[in-house]
Amino acid sequence: MPELPEVETTLRGVAPHIVGHQVIALTVRQPRLRWPVPPELERHLKGQTLLHAARRGKYLLLGFTGGTVLIHLGMSGSLRIVPPGTAAAPHDHVDIQFGDNLLRYHDPRRFGSILWQPGDVYSHALLAHLGPEPLSEEFSGEYLFRRARKRTQNIKQFLMDSKVVVGVGNIYANEALFMAGIKPIRKAGTLTRRECDELVARVKFVLARSIEQGGTTLRDFVGSDGKPGYFKQQLLVYGRGGEPCVQCHKPLKEVRLGQRTTVYCTACQR
Repeated sequence: MPELPEVETTLRGVAPHIVGHQVIALTVRQPRLRWPVPPELERHLKGQTLLHAARRGKYLLLGFTGGTVLIHLGMSGSLRIVPPGTAAAPHDHVDIQFGDNLLRYHDPRRFGSILWQPGDVYSHALLAHLGPEPLSEEFSGEYLFRRARKRTQNIKQFLMDSKVVVGVGNIYANEALFMAGIKPIRKAGTLTRRECDELVARVKFVLARSIEQGGTTLRDFVGSDGKPGYFKQQLLVYGRGGEPCVQCHKPLKEVRLGQRTTVYCTACQR
């Protein structure tokens, strides 16, 4: 599933080509995504100029005068900028034409979504209860320590809870916990303030580095320019269960937490 760096990479790839441009046409070939594409979307968009593009968690937000288009890439979605008139391939479900640039949504599994929210987009049910952005000042060691007090949930699942902090997906939770030397199976409430400071710093580091390198290459994801990200080549634990730890060379342990693959070092993480 595309995670926060993939979504941020997509935003930075497509935004320069569409912000400030007017919507000329909307084409919906397949409206049945995770939720149906609103049938009135063309009426809301045609003739409108895109004022700004942003990201909240894993949602892309395209802001117009009367409201905002919310796009989620689901498990296999991607966005491309292609010339108008480019023939649609299988699974190219939605096109939004901005002048001489066409924003194309591709999604083989159709678990993504394209929705419309009039007025304040942050009041939308999908966004209203999200925690702080992981790269913001609001997400700090003090904040994490305070939220984790008396929590018996394991720290990895706690860190992946979007109500605690948005966008820390499975890959990056594995990596940040390894870098911080914290076992993913530990109860969140057992972390010290110093450990929370270190974990927050590692989350910010691993996400920022991945964004700089274009996201993590997953089976179903390529960047908005058609090129894959390169961060996967530097993963320290994720996808390496049974292989030697890069620090102590003991075999990495692989377990399932919350139906997600979790890899850690039994010696280096405490």
